[in-house]
Amino acid sequence: MRILLVEDDPLLGEGVRAGLAQDDHAVDWVRDGAAADAALRAGRFALVILDLGLPRLAGLEVLRAQRARGDATPVLVLTARDAVADRIEGLDTGADDYLVKPFDLGELKARARALVRRAAGRGAPELRHGDLVVDPAAHTVRLGGAPVELSPSEFAVLHELLRNAGRVLSREQLEDSLYGFGGEIESNAVEVYVHRLRRKLGAGLIKTIRGVGYLVEKAARGG
Repeated sequence: MRILLVEDDPLLGEGVRAGLAQDDHAVDWVRDGAAADAALRAGRFALVILDLGLPRLAGLEVLRAQRARGDATPVLVLTARDAVADRIEGLDTGADDYLVKPFDLGELKARARALVRRAAGRGAPELRHGDLVVDPAAHTVRLGGAPVELSPSEFAVLHELLRNAGRVLSREQLEDSLYGFGGEIESNAVEVYVHRLRRKLGAGLIKTIRGVGYLVEKAARGG
């Protein structure tokens, strides 16, 4: 999935970016509030990780403007401010969760996954569709109980489609889950990965909506 990371500390930002990239997320890293505001106005993200103490535009102002536009993208706030009043202000401004520096990268990843699940209306950590089970934390896929080996890019496309089950995603939206700002996009990459997923998981899972994009239908109740 595509994540916007807003952090002006170069060492911390690079550590978080690298850790998220290890889990095959497309991470767009910006280092000031004005760049974050511009990115949020221009792009579509599954999650925002937002520092509060930013140059050019404060993190709370970025968050306030985001919510004023009706942008409900979940926001995980990172801050060195551990006062209860500061946390209350952030949550009341529209933050979905808070993590006080210094923090453990594993906890950040777990909180990020929980926020994305909550935004999708899911409580369970796994994505299920019939006898297909995808574990985002472990990066495993099982079909009928048997493991299925997927490449990182195949996993990213499958995760995005299942996370948005019932919605048609365009090729551009799926590309967003694979590439961050400045990433070199191969013209037929999505088509190639969809073809491979159909071969490994069955031709009927991913439907092509001609002229629009791709769809995984909502699983039947209990599926």
